[in-house]
Amino acid sequence: ASSSTRDVLGSASPKSQLSFDDGRAFCLKTGWEVIRGLLVFRMCSYPRLVNSSMKLMQFGRRVLGRRLFSAVMKASVYGQFVAGETLPEIQRSMEKLKSLGIRPMLAVPIEEDLGEDKTGYLSYQTSPCSPINRSLCLPPFTPSPFQQTPLPECSLLTLCKKLTTCLQEPSAMKELKIEKVAKAMDSEKELKFACLTEDENQHFLASLHRLRKIGQHAKDNKVRVLVDAEYTYLNPALTLVTMAMMMKFNQSESWIWNTYQCYLKEAYNQATRDVELADKLGFCFGVKLVRGAYMDKEQKRAREEGYKDPIQESWEATNKSFSRCWQFRLLRVLNMKLFCFVLFFPLGRMEELGIPKDGGGVCFGQLLGMCDHVSVTLGQAGYAIYKSIPYGPLEDVMPYLVRRAQENQAVLKGIRKERDLLYRELKRRLLRR
Repeated sequence: ASSSTRDVLGSASPKSQLSFDDGRAFCLKTGWEVIRGLLVFRMCSYPRLVNSSMKLMQFGRRVLGRRLFSAVMKASVYGQFVAGETLPEIQRSMEKLKSLGIRPMLAVPIEEDLGEDKTGYLSYQTSPCSPINRSLCLPPFTPSPFQQTPLPECSLLTLCKKLTTCLQEPSAMKELKIEKVAKAMDSEKELKFACLTEDENQHFLASLHRLRKIGQHAKDNKVRVLVDAEYTYLNPALTLVTMAMMMKFNQSESWIWNTYQCYLKEAYNQATRDVELADKLGFCFGVKLVRGAYMDKEQKRAREEGYKDPIQESWEATNKSFSRCWQFRLLRVLNMKLFCFVLFFPLGRMEELGIPKDGGGVCFGQLLGMCDHVSVTLGQAGYAIYKSIPYGPLEDVMPYLVRRAQENQAVLKGIRKERDLLYRELKRRLLRR
């Protein structure tokens, strides 16, 4: 992502030209944070090391023992990308972000696929930062708080896959309308869907009722929920229930947001259809734009299942898709029925269209521990910039980090610019310039 910073954040007017190339943002880091960033990014740039990381961690735990291994990881990889395990640790991380002009966005570090263990989320349901309660972790001074959540935590992946299959059938599509799903969230009666079995209907309705509690909690506490996208064989079902949540809770303001992955060929068409449907049904539409994170798995599945590769042909094609999506949304933001959350955005166009930089329809976001030269620069300039911050016990979070690293190797190999800026800052401190 950082390799294209200048192109995507390039301004259309001299007034908004900010420098992301001088590394001044790293002056605010401690010496150890600079060294740690250099070491972690260097390790992440070796595919063989990334692919073997789980085995290496298991070996390290056996050799060092649990306590020493935990200390090493928290001083390195865990410390680079994770806010902490306890509430005080998370709040200290948020305080530090606030001092840099950056807003926190808590993210549950859960990513599961079909056939994998689905019990990992249980510890978060009883944690002080459960989906219903984790907005309470946000300090009261945080303006417009966000939280990032995967919907499969409330609806098993197999059911999502079944619903996605149903949505491809004309008869089921007529029944699985957003209006009916939204009604089922609220209804005390058991609304049934003919395409599902009795057990699946009960499971689906129970999941919708839990989602209603999350949506109501978010609205009551004025916390915006960004629903994560997953795999292409799950996303249609996730979009269905997310749009239903929007219809119920986004009547006057956008509390529920959906994610669109621009590395998918259908991203633009799907997003524009959803925006038009939101206009038709009369609710506010929140959209989070990302490039994507599941390239290797999606392409492997397409080869094994014998269907057309859903991924863009190249990084350039993904950037073009991303640009096309934000241009469409930027104009729609002006009617204030659509709100956009993106990793990067053209600042000059925001000024030309009169969109406030402090969150008046457009927000920016990056992962904790990455792209800090962009995040801090935007935060210091007064833009609404968020950091997605995973949290939780080391043994639960590290598998999540490993998977993200493995799925984003193309991006991790391209963070040379950030490494160069960190090295320049380290050299400046050593030479006392």
